Amino acid sequence: MSIPLSGYPRAAAVSPRLQVVESTDSTNADLVRMVTEDPAQWPHLSVLLTTDQRSGRGRLGRTWTIPAGTGLAVSVLVGVVDLPMPSRAWIPLIAGAAMTRAVLNQLRGTGHTAGLKWPNDVQLDGGKLCGILAEVVPGRPGAVVIGAGVNTRMTRVDLPVDTATSFANVGLEADEDRLLADYLVALDTQLTALSLAHGDASVAGIRAEIEALCTTLGSDVVVSLPDGTKLHGRAQRIDQDGRLVVVDGDIETPVSAGDVVHVR
Repeated sequence: MSIPLSGYPRAAAVSPRLQVVESTDSTNADLVRMVTEDPAQWPHLSVLLTTDQRSGRGRLGRTWTIPAGTGLAVSVLVGVVDLPMPSRAWIPLIAGAAMTRAVLNQLRGTGHTAGLKWPNDVQLDGGKLCGILAEVVPGRPGAVVIGAGVNTRMTRVDLPVDTATSFANVGLEADEDRLLADYLVALDTQLTALSLAHGDASVAGIRAEIEALCTTLGSDVVVSLPDGTKLHGRAQRIDQDGRLVVVDGDIETPVSAGDVVHVR
């Protein structure tokens, strides 16, 4: 059985509603649909998860498939009505940082490392462990569904690309319940801090925390931009709007969306 018999008691203690399905095409698509149909049944921090996702969606139109029992596909509903619209660009970065923190808690004493590749890819020993996609619920701008796919038990042959990894691939066994619970707590804490700071990520301490976790900063990078062009330079910082600032000589270019490759 791919779903643990014990369930997810730690995560369920954090979330007001945690629903597990044996398999689905996409937890994000399902949760968006269910929130649209009956929003009262899905309060802030509600979770839909599976260990068998067939046609999940990632950033930039990619697909994210989890063969049965090899990973977690988790979608979380967050209410962000108190966040000013411009500051909601921080939501995917906050989710990436929250998952990075949760992964780091799993790695204590193991000698392995984790970090955040801008904007929200979680890396384990430099390989991609988790991808994140945030979507606004149609007709409900104050409701956002955040999907995360975590490679837990995937063997090397199951990994979708050479740059991906999993806990099992580096010889670790993930405590999936604790991982999910830690992620939810960190996610909620940082979203609350951003709301209390009226959307100012610097005042909330979020910008500094994300920069501290971000392995992209200080790296030479190539960024494939949405218009098909490529930007070369050094990733220097994250600006007040959550954009990656890439420096080439005297020219600074803020990037709000793009596929980043670390050159070194």
